Amino acid sequence: MTFFSVFLCLLLERMRRMDFKGFPFNAFARYADLIARNFNAGRRRHGLLGWAVAVLPWVVVADAGFYLLRQTGTLTGFLLAMAWSVGVLYLTMGVRRFGIELAAVRDAVGRGNQEEAARLLTLWTGEDASEYTLPEITRVAIENALSGAHRNGFGIIAWYAFLPALLGSLLPGFLGLLLSGPGGAVLYRLTSILATRWSRPDEEEFRMFGGVVRDIFSVIDWVPARLSALSFAIVGDFEDAVYCWRSQALTWVDHGLGVVLASGAGALGVRLGDSLHRNGSLILRPELGLGEDADQEHLNGATGLIWRALVLWLLIIALVTVASWVD
Repeated sequence: MTFFSVFLCLLLERMRRMDFKGFPFNAFARYADLIARNFNAGRRRHGLLGWAVAVLPWVVVADAGFYLLRQTGTLTGFLLAMAWSVGVLYLTMGVRRFGIELAAVRDAVGRGNQEEAARLLTLWTGEDASEYTLPEITRVAIENALSGAHRNGFGIIAWYAFLPALLGSLLPGFLGLLLSGPGGAVLYRLTSILATRWSRPDEEEFRMFGGVVRDIFSVIDWVPARLSALSFAIVGDFEDAVYCWRSQALTWVDHGLGVVLASGAGALGVRLGDSLHRNGSLILRPELGLGEDADQEHLNGATGLIWRALVLWLLIIALVTVASWVD
């Protein structure tokens, strides 16, 4: 069921991609803000409680629906359980989005239209890119494609296809049952959203409240980030990817994302990170990767790298599915 659920979700997303600014994401954003207003008293324990209230009920709903449908033991129940899983994955994944946004920026860069490329990148990332040079626009576009493919795709697949089965076998009773369905995908996606939405280091009351959610997501993302990095290495330049992963990942502020970006940069043979022009000043960032400065060819290469990695994930899931049938 796992392989078919992921495959059907990708097929459905290709026909009609999910709008991350529409329902139900805007509703969850309002829900998260309501929880922050009522639970945020500037302590880590309040952040932990807020995360639990914001995320865990939806994890239970996702798994309970799957479990109840699957327990009927009929073909109809099996198909309904699969449809439920596909629906949950469709609401949480966004693999196609990176390709559309990246292609738009790539075309503008190819025409040498810096103003249009900056505008498209600003719409994509939500950060002002009007002062970026073309090489900076190209670097940031590749970084966002790699991080988006991981957090909106590979990380969710990992928490749906691999980690629940492993943790479910280790945890007893209800906790193991809680991870038996697509709830892992919901856990990863919603925690990722909260880690970003409650990340306000300039506001004292959010420093501790949002900090605990970022720590939770770092734990949740530890294995998926390394699986994404490994898949980039396998389908790209393995030696350079592993070298950059080991030597550069920890220089990035977000270490988990640094693992993904460093491996992706090494696999592509391109330099990412580095300084950016913003608000009349130069923002210094660590350098990631090896090789050439980013250009349009590397934008094409990033698209190919991500799709090859996705095919690799699907092949592995298919092999695991066939192996489970044999047993």
